Amino acid sequence: MQEQTAEFIQNTNALALQISDLVISYSLSTIGALIILCVGWIIAGILQKWTRQSLSKLKGFDQTLIGFLSATVRYGILIVVLVMVLGQFGIQTASILAALGAVGLAIGLALQGTLQNIAAGIMLLVLRPFKVGEYINAGAIAGTVQEIGLFATELKTYDGLFVMAPNSILWNTPVTNYTRLKVRMHDFKVGIGYEDDVQKAFSILKSIIADQKGVVKVPEPVYFVSQLADSSVVISCRYWIESASYFSVSNTTTERAKSAFSDAGINIPYPQVTYHRSESAS
Repeated sequence: MQEQTAEFIQNTNALALQISDLVISYSLSTIGALIILCVGWIIAGILQKWTRQSLSKLKGFDQTLIGFLSATVRYGILIVVLVMVLGQFGIQTASILAALGAVGLAIGLALQGTLQNIAAGIMLLVLRPFKVGEYINAGAIAGTVQEIGLFATELKTYDGLFVMAPNSILWNTPVTNYTRLKVRMHDFKVGIGYEDDVQKAFSILKSIIADQKGVVKVPEPVYFVSQLADSSVVISCRYWIESASYFSVSNTTTERAKSAFSDAGINIPYPQVTYHRSESAS
């Protein structure tokens, strides 16, 4: 009986010693993990703030991209911190990294289209083929840019409709930016009758164009006969307009030219066919 009691006490002491060793060991690991977590959290916040401030000093750097890159730095550091914390408890970091790689690959395959939009959004924000407030045309997509996000770009069409275009489409489609450059050329053409005075028509066009605000003087307007058509002599004028005034000036030019030609007796003929009947046929 005494031997059994002594054996029980010995086993109990051994178990208590093992538990004590585990508590001490895991206590130290827990304290170390907490220290690493706190320090890593602080460093991640500091580097995120530093990244944001540094990128904000770069002229023209987009705010959306600044937020994305600074957040990427923060979460990248936190992932490293998490791996270090798990390593404090004896978990093999190589296995953790392999698991994270497998998870990342699975997520990448599942979100392939979304990741393409993100990559395209970053390229659009960096290279800036268009900016907020500019009018663009990208195939079937046209409108004034309202916002450029990481996933999609928001546009407003000329008739007031809302369009959300995936960034991958805009990046892989040729984009025409109508308002990026300060001036645009208007190629104005109008047909007059063969019996009308070409120089008189040129004089009227020069007066109309010179009288409008938004028309630039350099390059100078160019006037010429561009075609001898079947029913008319086509005269052309190529002149440059400030981009902000392009539509109003070009429309006004067309309207005033029609009124001025009518007042001056210059005919703007429509297509017509003249038949000649020979006497022998009658």
